[in-house]
Formats: sequence, structure tokens, C-alpha cells
Amino acid sequence: MTTYRNTPLFGGALVCDLPEKFADVSKLRQVPDNQEVYIDKDGFTSIIIEITERVGSAGGGLEKDGQALTTHLEELVGDDADTVKVWNTTETQFSHLDETIPAYTLIATQTPKPDPKSQRTSAPDFTALILTLVRLEKEKTDVLITINVPHIKGEYDEEEVDLALGKQGELIGDAVEYAARIWDSFDVKDWGLFNEIA
Repeated sequence: MTTYRNTPLFGGALVCDLPEKFADVSKLRQVPDNQEVYIDKDGFTSIIIEITERVGSAGGGLEKDGQALTTHLEELVGDDADTVKVWNTTETQFSHLDETIPAYTLIATQTPKPDPKSQRTSAPDFTALILTLVRLEKEKTDVLITINVPHIKGEYDEEEVDLALGKQGELIGDAVEYAARIWDSFDVKDWGLFNEIA
């Protein structure tokens, strides 16, 4: 059973529940001002909350928001876009945000290209991504919540993971639980934050 703590983000302007076993990466290394990064002390999973400029023209709707979600995903994976498979995309409701604020979540996997020159054996077999996008049109801001779940050989049960069959395995299952807890607990305490960062 995962234990959570209510975690202030961006100086307390945002809050959400994060797993207690996740450490604040900014205490270890430099993190960009528009990001909060937490990493599992016992594993490889990371949670990144990022405030970015809103993608796309004014106005919403599934089509525009879907394009924005795709754009953000492509920016996340960079040159590896052709190694990404999106398994599903759903509309997401945050408990503490106005229900008119659109939010979407996708689950994707990114499989690294084989590199014959690389001697690294610790490269993951694949990395699962749970990406949630919150569209704040008035603030001209997109909030991205990304949970990265690297699957490294020997660190997970390969028999348990087959997303085509709906088998998520323990690591992705845990990450889905973290995401659901974030949706339930995420709250904006200071809307002025979006004027400062965006």
C-alpha cells in the first residue's frame, strides 16, 4: 500500500499528493524553474510537473486539445517520436479544479532504438509514459504531469506486461495509481504562479 504526503509545488502555489518514497530531485541537482521533479528512491520511476506555454490557438474542443496533447508528447520524446506507441487517451477530471477546465491523460510506451555501438546494458526495454495535460486557457498555460516508468530487464516481470492485452504489470499499475491520486489531490493555491512562469 503506497503512502502519500501532501506536497507543496512551486513554493506552495500548487499542491498534490505524491508517494512518500519519492525524493525531490531539486535537492540533488538543478531543475528548470518551470518544473518540479520527483524520483522513486527505490526504483526508476519519476514524476514531473511542468508549467508550459499553452500550445495551439485560443479556444478548446477535443480536436485542438488532442493536437496539443500530441505536440507535448512529441516534445517530450524528441527525435524518438517514431518509437512511441500511444495505447489510450482519456478525458480526465481533477477533483479540485473547475470541471470546465479540460484535462486529458494518455498512456504511451517508448522503446529505445537499438544502438549497436552502445555498451550500456542498463538501457530500459521500454519506458511507459503516463502524460496528463491540463489546459488553462485563461492563463495561456498548459500544465503537464508526466510519470515516466522505465522497464529495465530483470527489474520487472516481463510476463505481466502486455499492453495490447490490457496487462499493465506492477510498475505501470503503481504509476496509474499515482496519477489517480494526483488528479484527486492537485489544487491551485495561487493562480498568480502562471503569470510568473509562462
